[in-house]
Amino acid sequence: MSDLAKIMADLHSALANELLERVNSKTATASDLSVVRQFLKDNGIDSVPKKGDPLERLSHTLPFTGPEDDETAGYLPN
Repeated sequence: MSDLAKIMADLHSALANELLERVNSKTATASDLSVVRQFLKDNGIDSVPKKGDPLERLSHTLPFTGPEDDETAGYLPN
């Protein structure tokens, strides 16, 4: 592994560890959570809600009720 590749791998790992620490300690700010979301997206990490998991519970709190709301999905009024 070249020096630059090692540096990049170390930075990637350090960022992941720092973000995880902030989330686990419940000190993550809204900005931190946005960085976490983008970091996961950039690294191809996604999830499908499963019955009873936190993602499923979060999905039930969103202001959408069903397929008829698809045209406004992602839109939250001001």
